[in-house]
Amino acid sequence: MPGDFFTLIMRRFMMRIAEQCAEEARAKSIITGECLGQVASQTMEALRCTEDVVSLPVLRPLIGMDKEEIVRISRRIGTFDTSILPYEDCCTVFTPRHPKTKPHLDEVREAESALDVESLCARAMKNREFVRIKL
Repeated sequence: MPGDFFTLIMRRFMMRIAEQCAEEARAKSIITGECLGQVASQTMEALRCTEDVVSLPVLRPLIGMDKEEIVRISRRIGTFDTSILPYEDCCTVFTPRHPKTKPHLDEVREAESALDVESLCARAMKNREFVRIKL
């Protein structure tokens, strides 16, 4: 798999798993915190590639906000302190040096085709944990 597609393919896996969790929870959509243009994987082309693998609607309430607006909201709802914890996740550890910002869907699908998508998603679902959050 070409490294410049890694983030996009990882995000496609996240969408698949999110959809499976949503279906199990009887949710009618997937909601993300994506903001257009904030990072390389949040261009119009990249967003299209990541949502290609799900059938549920993908809602992005922050899509047009700038970083200051998002920080202000996160402080108000109490998620800011958690969001700035020094935690290395797959997005920071495995970020390619030159990620694709204007990917073509057929290229992403081709790069992903070498992976056993179904098995990897099943493994992730087997080890999932649900946490109920009440505001």
